[in-house]
Amino acid sequence: MELPNMLGSRDPLFLTGVTFPPEYPASPETLVKLTVYDVRDKARDNSSFLGSATFSVSDLLRSKDDQLTLNLRSSDGVLAVGTVLVSRVNMGEMEEGDMDHITADVQQAQKCTLVCESSQGTLNDKDNSPLTGAVFKNPVCKVYKFQTVDSKWMLVREQMEECTLSFSIPRQLLHLYIQEDMRRIQELRDLGELSPHWDNLRKEVIGRYGQVIAAYQETLAELNKITGPSFKPSCSKAQRYLEFIPINLHTQRMRVMCPRQTDAFYDVITVGAPAAHFQGFKGGGLQRLLSRHEAEKKSFSTAYQCIYYSPEHTAKAQEVLHSVGHLQPLISGLADQLLQAAQQHSMAGLREALKTLAGKTEQFVHALKDELVKSALLALHAAQPGYVTKNQNQTLPGHQGHSHQDHPSPSQRGQQGQSPPQNPGHSPGQPSATDSPVVVCNNVDGGSQTAPIREDGQTPLKRQDSIPCHKEYDEEEWDRVWADVAKSLNCVIAMVDKLQEQEPINNNQEQPIPKQVLADVITSHNPEGDWREQLCPLVVRLKECVAEVVVRARRAMTFVLLQEAACSIPQGLFLKQRRDVVFSQALAALACGFVMRLYAGMEDKGFLRQLHLVGLVAQFESLLSTYSEEIGMLEDMEVGISDLHRVAFKITQAKTDDPCDLQPVVIGRRDHYTVEVPLPRLAFQTLPHEIKEGKALQVYPVLFNVGINEQQTIADRFGDISLQERINQRNFEILDSYYKSLSDKVPSECLPCFQTQTDLKDLLGTLGQNVVTKKRKNVEILWLAGTICRRLNGIRFTSCKSAKDRTSMSVTLEQCALLRDEHQLNKDYFTRALDCMRREGCRIENVQKNIKCRKYAFNMLQLMAFPKIYRPPEGTYGKVDS
Repeated sequence: MELPNMLGSRDPLFLTGVTFPPEYPASPETLVKLTVYDVRDKARDNSSFLGSATFSVSDLLRSKDDQLTLNLRSSDGVLAVGTVLVSRVNMGEMEEGDMDHITADVQQAQKCTLVCESSQGTLNDKDNSPLTGAVFKNPVCKVYKFQTVDSKWMLVREQMEECTLSFSIPRQLLHLYIQEDMRRIQELRDLGELSPHWDNLRKEVIGRYGQVIAAYQETLAELNKITGPSFKPSCSKAQRYLEFIPINLHTQRMRVMCPRQTDAFYDVITVGAPAAHFQGFKGGGLQRLLSRHEAEKKSFSTAYQCIYYSPEHTAKAQEVLHSVGHLQPLISGLADQLLQAAQQHSMAGLREALKTLAGKTEQFVHALKDELVKSALLALHAAQPGYVTKNQNQTLPGHQGHSHQDHPSPSQRGQQGQSPPQNPGHSPGQPSATDSPVVVCNNVDGGSQTAPIREDGQTPLKRQDSIPCHKEYDEEEWDRVWADVAKSLNCVIAMVDKLQEQEPINNNQEQPIPKQVLADVITSHNPEGDWREQLCPLVVRLKECVAEVVVRARRAMTFVLLQEAACSIPQGLFLKQRRDVVFSQALAALACGFVMRLYAGMEDKGFLRQLHLVGLVAQFESLLSTYSEEIGMLEDMEVGISDLHRVAFKITQAKTDDPCDLQPVVIGRRDHYTVEVPLPRLAFQTLPHEIKEGKALQVYPVLFNVGINEQQTIADRFGDISLQERINQRNFEILDSYYKSLSDKVPSECLPCFQTQTDLKDLLGTLGQNVVTKKRKNVEILWLAGTICRRLNGIRFTSCKSAKDRTSMSVTLEQCALLRDEHQLNKDYFTRALDCMRREGCRIENVQKNIKCRKYAFNMLQLMAFPKIYRPPEGTYGKVDS
């Protein structure tokens, strides 16, 4: 065993230990040789021999207090060049395991030690159960021995792992993206015949969607070929086929074991900032690009003769499409259940099926109660062949017949200066008399007429009306079709009521059946007939009405999305791809954090109660600067984290305990995804009833950013930090709102207990003051946000460009701060513990995994701009390719 003397320190720390794994068991006769080197440059293996010592395990076992003091001898075995204290640490005293570990330390610096290290994670079975092993892989473990203020000893165990969700979540999302875009293409084709102008636009949009699908299919095929590690190294962040994969995603857990105290653990997820590195940041990131594109869309809509739809209207159209697609099969299935109950003459079953059917049908009707649907139907009608525009000559009153003129081509419309059917600058959700064409309604049931009817039954045409020459468009037709669904449901309800009246009351005697009059549609039914026969025509009518509404609503909303896509080409689809990439990385990280937090809290009833009553906060800490390329990364990250509010989680029971059946599954579409997390049957049965019933579990993502490097120094002095200020202020408001909601619904006893007794409300107040304070590199914002997150049972994330260098400084600082504040780490050894973790802990192993070199990617000039507490120890940094 070799023990390095780092940089010839006068107070050296020997930070290497040894463990005997099961495959190489130690016996009392086992000899251990300790060799000490003066290491000048560990990366280049530049070192010189100092001395060595040998002992047997039996010597250590027989020693007083399980300690041996050994003399280091020169190579010839003659000269004593120093002493080494060897301690035997029995992990079984504080853990379930019963494995002996050897601590090597110099007497002058025995207060801060790396006890042992392991690449297999065999030190604590609690962190390596079959449940965690399904999702978390390739653990790297380090164990330290630190002294507390009362001269006691604590054992601190770091474990860093990869996560299978790094690849599985992006693969699933790509598959869903492809499915969604293929459905969109089919919906565009189902619009039917359109005028040449709109048909050309449709073909162009379909072509663009086809290009996106082909690119996604190619990426998915490449990802399916990948085997090996479950993370993307930082040096691969700009590779095309890996752009959907989060950068360097790892979990890190610090478990603290103190005498006569319950073990405590602290988790953090480290991941590179979700950003489109392959696409680059020349024009900025998503936040800037989307704002610029939205401002340009109005002019695009005029050029393409489209109606301008705001993001809210586009989102509403997608919501309507999803609602009708989701609810129609449900209503159809429930209607069949109603008929089945009628066939069985089960009044209880009939009532239960009717209650559910009525609820879903009312939800269906409510989803379509929007002016956007009505206005879009009119716009779609105007886009069909034969539609006569306002500026074209119309048949005057008294003229026999209509003018039949085709829709002009785009070039003709541009020459004639004609306008689209609606005002391009007007919001379609708020139609007015001036922005919709006047349409003649010749429907005796419609209520009012917009024009008098002539003696021959024809409606005279007004000059400047916009009417399709082949068919008059009835604006009120949609209202009637939509209302027919509710009317049909009422008829079904009335029939069930009638059947219930005819059913004898079960009280050992027949009761007379009162006679009531139903609606006209069911007055002719035979009360003595079969229940199913009596209900079937009404149920069929309900299903037909729903189907008719679905067809119209789907075509109308698809036309809205066609116009939105048409005036967005090509920039809009490019931005959609960029957003898909960033969201994929963000969701993989969130899913990893949620699963880790869920596994850790399975036995915490307070946490589970909070989970289903309010949800969890997911706090992302970012160390990106607001300068150069990193400002584009931050703009990407802001949108990606914000988009996570469209995600919910659901806990399910796994089919089996096989690891393949314990992998989370993503379902949904771009405007809303659900991540289903399967648990083994026994674990699932311990959950609260609400969670087992499939309640959607919410997550509230918040992002706080403080740049700390030399580029942030430039931004602070000469640049613009408004993006960082706005992000911090907006996300503080979200965090504060979450806390208020939590306080109203969950008792404080559900939250974890900490040694620091500062009230959460006071912490939030201090954070609120800091986010509005003009202070350079105010890292206290990050410290406060992280503390609040842990006090709220939240999920902690730490990010920088690659989650390797600045992230390592932050994670180790937080860990040591927790040891100091919560576990009484001796303050005199805080810096030693911090340097120990940074030099020999899991984070330097993370660097090694990413770039095959044990050096943080800093240079001396860069570190001069860092806050001192974020600087690594000497000898652990240098110029490397990261």
